[in-house]
Amino acid sequence: MKARLLTALVTGSLLLSGCSVVNFITPYKLDIPQGNEITAKQVALLRVGMTRSQVRFALGTPLLTDPFHKDRWDYIYRDTRGGKVKEAKNFVVFFNENSLVRWDGDYLPDPTATPAEKTRPLPPANDNLLMAVDPSNPDSKIIEVKPLLNEGF
Repeated sequence: MKARLLTALVTGSLLLSGCSVVNFITPYKLDIPQGNEITAKQVALLRVGMTRSQVRFALGTPLLTDPFHKDRWDYIYRDTRGGKVKEAKNFVVFFNENSLVRWDGDYLPDPTATPAEKTRPLPPANDNLLMAVDPSNPDSKIIEVKPLLNEGF
């Protein structure tokens, strides 16, 4: 009798203590940026009087098109890390019929230099690589002469 009571008591206490452990264990939450990333370069393309299709080409498809406000497009961006919002940007575009009237909101700054710009070769300091097709003819077309350094010559 005592063994059964002890077994039931230990089992019950283990089951009840398991409920409190669940609060300490949380699932992994992915870091996912969601929405439209509107940059300063994209905003610089906007001009008053642009059509809806031109704005869609410059900024992309809006995340929210409200059926009650047909002349308003909302571009929303959220970056969550570990389940908490790290960055939130809202950008709104207003139309009158089919033409852009104004825009307002937050946008992402452009990066100072992309990796492609960092590795791009610098232009030559002089025009030694430009040469006339026929050097004896002053009206000859000028072509670019590319050295074959990469080919092993």
